[in-house]
Amino acid sequence: MAALAAAMSDSSRMKILCALMDGKAWTATELSAIAEVAASTTSSHLSRLLKANLVTCISQGRHRYFRLYDHRIASLLENMMGVTFQVNNSSRSKVPKELRQARTCYDHLAGEVAVKLYDSFVQNNWINKDGHNLTTLGKEKFLQLGISLENKTKRKVCCPCLDWSERQYHIGGNLGAALLNYFENKRWINRISGYREVVITKEGYEALSKHFLI
Repeated sequence: MAALAAAMSDSSRMKILCALMDGKAWTATELSAIAEVAASTTSSHLSRLLKANLVTCISQGRHRYFRLYDHRIASLLENMMGVTFQVNNSSRSKVPKELRQARTCYDHLAGEVAVKLYDSFVQNNWINKDGHNLTTLGKEKFLQLGISLENKTKRKVCCPCLDWSERQYHIGGNLGAALLNYFENKRWINRISGYREVVITKEGYEALSKHFLI
């Protein structure tokens, strides 16, 4: 734990990790701009993060891309944001409106809209009250919508993820990732390139109201 904390205990490395919370792969050059440090310094930071298994590197031709090691690191970062938000007594109004409404939490949706989705799933008995599994009704409903869940995975089907700005749960796990992909493919949402911000389209608002009653 001390070694992991030491690897994260640098503001530039935290900027890099937070940028990677959008779930996409970034180049060292892009991360250098985000961290506002020189390319050589960024390389050193990335080496430290790689050694700590906080990020992973993907080589494609001559290019190297970096992303978070897995969803567990994303969950750790989201929890840290929540603790920081609470400890600093930051008011909710200080959270940028765009991020507060909808954003990515690695590979699933977070923010006001995501919390409303979670509440809708519980109230309509699509997921268990503790948020850790789908009900029979939920499985049927998601299949009817065409939302398929990956079977060959050790990841939980679904799980509650504490939203750092709302202080309530949004849905994570396999279901959370499937929903984000589904919404994006249906063009119910638009992801802002290079940021965690997610924009709900007009069609998206109509569909969320129709299918999920939010």
